[in-house]
This record gives sequence, C-alpha cells and structure tokens, in this order.
Amino acid sequence: MPDKNGEIQEQLIKKAIDGDQKAMYRLYKRYVKAMFNICIRMVPNRFDAEDLVQETFISAFNKLDDYRGDASFGAWIKRIAINKSLNFLRKKKVEFTGLEQVKSHTTDNEEMETNDIPPGKVHEAIKVLPDKARVILNLYLLEGYKHKEIAGMLNISESTSKSQYQRAKELLREKLKNEISHES
Repeated sequence: MPDKNGEIQEQLIKKAIDGDQKAMYRLYKRYVKAMFNICIRMVPNRFDAEDLVQETFISAFNKLDDYRGDASFGAWIKRIAINKSLNFLRKKKVEFTGLEQVKSHTTDNEEMETNDIPPGKVHEAIKVLPDKARVILNLYLLEGYKHKEIAGMLNISESTSKSQYQRAKELLREKLKNEISHES
C-alpha cells in the first residue's frame, strides 16, 4: 500500500496525464534538481546539461501515457535523462569502443586517502575526465548500474566497461593526487 507521498505522486501523475499543467509543474519541481545532477555529471557543460534536463521533461511529459508504474517515477525519468545524455554524447561522436587500457601505477599500499577531499573537488575532477571514462564512472559508481547494464546501454563489452571504469578511477586518483600536492 503506497504511503501518503506515494499516493500524492500517483495523483500528480494521473493529473499530468490528463494535461494538468500545475501537476506537471509540481512533478518538474520535485525532480528537476536530481535530473540536473545526473545530466551535469554525464555532460559537464552546464548549458548542455540544462538543455538536456529540459529535453528530459519534455520527453517525459509527452510519454506519460507510457509510464506504467513498474518502477518509481523518479527511476523512470532518471532513465530518460541518462538516455538523453548518452544520445547527446553520441551526437558529439563520443565512441565507447576501442578504449585504451591503462595500467594502474599504484599499489594497495599507495592508495590515496580520499576522506579529507572536499566533495566539490572530487566533482570538479570528475568533470574533466575524458567523456568515455566519466560516463562509465558515473553510470557505475553514482547511478548504480552494473557493468553488464552499462555494456548494453553503450553497445560495448562488459570487460570494456570494467576496464574503462578502472581507467576512470586511475585518472581521478591522479587528478586528485596532483590537486592535493599543489595545495601542500
């Protein structure tokens, strides 16, 4: 049995399907920040991310009849935002195949301590990763997709997803290590 918030959301969705602009606006306000955070992590240019958020909501509202409630509304619209971001990157000709392997230069004893790094610095370091590495890092680490799912989304092998994720972690580690050493 849905809780009160779930019932309110179901009512908003039903009203939005019927064309109620206020209900659409309330859904927009409820999810816009989360969708922006997804898009800005995938496409680090703020203007492009803002455009993708708008496209996400336009698409979602145009396809509300397709929403079946199998997943939460938030999960459904998140998938739209991710797909919009991936399509944008594909149009920019970001290819997810033929990725180079990067060997880790650190050992377990050299693992960087990240507890003292402000989240803003980590976010900025992620934004400057190469597109391929950044996308896979975000999908796996922040969005919670498995490598098998990522492989399907990007039309790559599961092993490519895993190796690119490792590459992203190594590049991120190096970037943060350089940031810390410059501040010391």
